[in-house]
Amino acid sequence: MAAPRTTAPSWPDYQLLDAGGGKKLERWGKIITIRPEVQAYFHSGKPFTEWRELAHWEFIDVPGKSGRWKALKAEAPAMWQVSFGRLKFNIGTSTFKHVGLFPEQAANWEHIDQHLQAEHKFLNLFAYTGAASCVARLKGADTFHVDASKSILNWGRENMDASRLLNIHWVLEDALKFAEREARRGNKYDYIIMDPPAWGNGPKGEKWKLEDKIDQLFAATAQILNPSGLLTLNTYSPSIEASMLSELAAIYFEGRPVEQSGLFIESQTGKALYCGELLRIGALSLQ
Repeated sequence: MAAPRTTAPSWPDYQLLDAGGGKKLERWGKIITIRPEVQAYFHSGKPFTEWRELAHWEFIDVPGKSGRWKALKAEAPAMWQVSFGRLKFNIGTSTFKHVGLFPEQAANWEHIDQHLQAEHKFLNLFAYTGAASCVARLKGADTFHVDASKSILNWGRENMDASRLLNIHWVLEDALKFAEREARRGNKYDYIIMDPPAWGNGPKGEKWKLEDKIDQLFAATAQILNPSGLLTLNTYSPSIEASMLSELAAIYFEGRPVEQSGLFIESQTGKALYCGELLRIGALSLQ
């Protein structure tokens, strides 16, 4: 039996144009980028020469370093803006291959829009530049945004301002430590979303590996999720198998409904790009 799949929805300001050969070709608004992608291990639909004729930017991997962006056209802005519905997000080239959005997360933005209500309390852990936070705040939910990077938190504030929103709660802290502290305080949330990195550094330079922390993440979030609430988790780590997620869900969220699938984006050339595991626990309702 084939494993369940969730395909991220299309949206006007983003398209995966093609993928393959360890790279992906993407359109963000009117700007087209080429970026490395380890999951694009298959052949691309079109040759790279055609990609480069279209693209404005290409990220070049440099062994032992973070790499660099190379402009392929004279009119290649370093920062620009894309829309998701009425929301506006600032994106652009950075010191890494990321541009400020993970487009597969549109599956979760759509889910938030469909299930979250103004009466709910929403927690975004490992919140990055705040797209999910903006979607939740647009719904009127009391929204808490937690990330360990000050520069990323500021980027999130810029997205809130660009989207003409107010009153997101910005928390500069390690996401796991925040969740554990909220558990000690007895605080609860109706909808929790987390997209933890496979590895990284905390606000004080602490080393982070998801496989070392995943059990604690489940334990902490189980304590702060309302009985009628819902948890969405994405993982993109080769060390975290799908079976491990289902086992942890059964241990810490016993009796709650669980949906698990692989998350994919489909390209215009018919390529299916794997973007990690998607887990939803619980069934959000108002009580």
